[in-house]
Amino acid sequence: MTFRDLKSLIDMFAVCVIALLCLSLQPLDQLDHHQLEGSWVLVAAGLRDPAHLEHFKTRDSAIIKFASASEPSKISFTRIFGFNDSCHYLLSNITLEGSSFSFEKINITVTFLYTSCPDCVVMRFDNESKEPLRVYLFSKRREVEQKEMEEFGAQVACLNMLPPERMDPTKELCPENEEKAEGQKA
Repeated sequence: MTFRDLKSLIDMFAVCVIALLCLSLQPLDQLDHHQLEGSWVLVAAGLRDPAHLEHFKTRDSAIIKFASASEPSKISFTRIFGFNDSCHYLLSNITLEGSSFSFEKINITVTFLYTSCPDCVVMRFDNESKEPLRVYLFSKRREVEQKEMEEFGAQVACLNMLPPERMDPTKELCPENEEKAEGQKA
């Protein structure tokens, strides 16, 4: 076997590995809204637009909260962002449709993707043309294991996005209720 043959074999193997990893971009088959309930901390993000990446880097922290409403498919979705000692709270009511939901006022669809991480959710945000804009890894933990981060990195690569940007787990999280906390503005 020549060096060229070996290089071709390695290249073919790499393509196969990437193809297998891209299978993990599949939406969840069964999304149980009860599994979503509670708070999730943003661990990392994959972004397509460099300008959005720069804006993303200004965040100190991010939390999302899901809470059930009266109807099984209706859910309250709260986003809590920390920027420079201030906290910003956004509340939306969403309707789950399979493994996705849409925001009523903006043309964004969010799809929950497969992850092997037992206490994580991966959320892909698509525009109205169904083009992926960003993908987020949330967990019940502030940090995930290396293999979980590698899986997320492969998903980001398969979506042709910029390399994942990790949140700083040492930064303080905003309080989950919109009350002023010491040293923070609500």
